[in-house]
Amino acid sequence: MLLTIGIIYFLYILLKVYISVMEVGYVSKAKYDTPVILLPSNYVKAAEYKIKTQRMSMLSDLVDYASFIFWIGFGLKWLDQLINIDDIALKSVVYVSLFLGINYLVSLPFSIYQSFYLDKKFGFSTIDAKTFIIDQIKAIALTLLFGGAVIWLLSKIILSVHNWWFWGFLLLFGIVLIINMIYPTFIAPLFNKFTPLEDSELKQDIEALLARVGLQSDGVFTIDASKRDNRLNAYFGGLGKSKRVVLFDTLIQKLEKNELLSVLGHELGHFKHKDILKNIALTGGLLLIMFALFGNLPQSLFDAIGVHNAPYSIIALFLIFSPIISFFYMPLMGIVSRHNEYKADEFGSAMQSKATLASALKKLANENKSFPKTSKLFEWFYYTHPPLIQRLRALGEKIDDD
Repeated sequence: MLLTIGIIYFLYILLKVYISVMEVGYVSKAKYDTPVILLPSNYVKAAEYKIKTQRMSMLSDLVDYASFIFWIGFGLKWLDQLINIDDIALKSVVYVSLFLGINYLVSLPFSIYQSFYLDKKFGFSTIDAKTFIIDQIKAIALTLLFGGAVIWLLSKIILSVHNWWFWGFLLLFGIVLIINMIYPTFIAPLFNKFTPLEDSELKQDIEALLARVGLQSDGVFTIDASKRDNRLNAYFGGLGKSKRVVLFDTLIQKLEKNELLSVLGHELGHFKHKDILKNIALTGGLLLIMFALFGNLPQSLFDAIGVHNAPYSIIALFLIFSPIISFFYMPLMGIVSRHNEYKADEFGSAMQSKATLASALKKLANENKSFPKTSKLFEWFYYTHPPLIQRLRALGEKIDDD
């Protein structure tokens, strides 16, 4: 059993690295093509950024494999022996928190390199050390507080309920729904300052746009995204009465009013087509598959690793192997998501015009240094949006990328 799961994880990492190698090779050649969509300087810069991020991703994958060998070969057993707590639910909270903490420390250098070297080199990151440290402390506190509560509840279910995996799935799926509802009003404001939109004319136009599609929101807000990053974005967050229109301050600075309204029109298309609910349903399907698998692990696996068949070891194994299931589930989510993006583009262009939305997408790509070309393999596994060339062609733009 241990050999089997080791081979599965090795093949998973090998495939990820292979996809990244193919993408690096593809982009390395494509960056010498005649620039499309992006300005010539941005085109080369975007290609170089893509190459460097993929190389970092490959290194991260290799570190993940080393971590897997550590946890399966020694780490899980070591934690089991280290923590001597009779209350199994409480032991699960401590065990999984330490497991997550060690993995966090292993991944931290990648986050620091990304934020303070790579993204700064390419003109994205504006974050300072103080903000970074405060963000990390807040994220850790949220994980310990709410993550600990979830681990405790899940442990209680595992210990006391037959076919616990189904009830555990319902618990986690319910938490997904709650997070979607409270994110824009509780979680996001812990990291960014939300300010009601001050531009009264723009606010009036946005509210008119919302009224056209029957969306009632909690308000239109801007956030101080520029204190961390220069990239542009906007989103509708929340469910039910908690829905908010959120504009990055960088977006307001860079886009013309009609372009911004076309981007919001695109996001409204997702609302009108109930894409958020579709994504939640797909996430629910993924969770159900995971819980069905991890709720029926053979005793031989626990014996081979040297840990007790207990809530804490089940949850740790869930966290170790769930990325594999997610990875092979991503193409399905990608197919649905890319289809939804085309439909949202149609809706957004109808709110303003195809030319206006196309202009906005080009500006977003130039400001965000999004390389417009990708290999089919990389697109299949990782792209939630259609490649920009295809989106612009669907909006009537004539682009020659041969």
